[in-house]
Amino acid sequence: MTRVLVVDDEPQILRALRINLRVRHYDVSVAANGAQALAEAARHPPDVVILDLGLPDLDGVEVIQGLRGWTSAPIIVLSGRADSTDKVEALDAGADDYVTKPFAMDELLARIRAVGRRMAPDGEVPEVRLGELIIDLAAKRVTPAAKPRPGHRPRHGPGPAGGTDVRLTPTEWHLLEVLLRHPGKLLSQRQLLTEVWGPGYGDAGGNLRLYMAQLRRKLEPDPARPRWLITEPGMGYRYQPGTDEPAD
Repeated sequence: MTRVLVVDDEPQILRALRINLRVRHYDVSVAANGAQALAEAARHPPDVVILDLGLPDLDGVEVIQGLRGWTSAPIIVLSGRADSTDKVEALDAGADDYVTKPFAMDELLARIRAVGRRMAPDGEVPEVRLGELIIDLAAKRVTPAAKPRPGHRPRHGPGPAGGTDVRLTPTEWHLLEVLLRHPGKLLSQRQLLTEVWGPGYGDAGGNLRLYMAQLRRKLEPDPARPRWLITEPGMGYRYQPGTDEPAD
């Protein structure tokens, strides 16, 4: 059973989340402030943390940093702060996703499922299908799917448009691999730039936009309306799995 730690200073939110999560067979513990959250996490290590940023004793970012000192459990930030600066700070501190209050319960549950999907065994090398393409990260190959769907007419040309391998540059591969290894996780621009280009490129947002556009052009059926390589305006990017069949 997945253990979820909910941290929020609003009693009605704690109660609502406890009820909704337990009904769906999650093991739920709650905390009303940062100190309680860190103590509860130490006593009963959670599989997922849902964390409000506006706590009465500690800032939510401090709690994230405290948790990240010893656990890699996914952290979903739940907050009424609308400023993208706060969101980016939380993501850079180690949060995996961000949901703004007020929120729909169905959306939050979907985000919990999404971060859960990325808790794969250490060392696993994924092979990912994006529509008509198979991405093999170990071999660094993007190839057409072997068997088209019944009634589907193959397209012509390379990549999403047809039947030949897609060629990616080393930088495109590095960026794609970081995204694919964190399915459903929102990665800030600074995280991606630092990971792919290095510490001195944290503010080189133009590089990231250029390479994301190139990946979408090569991998997405409709680059203007991406299905898998998603932009979260003002925050960053995510690989969103689960819609791997292209529309006709």
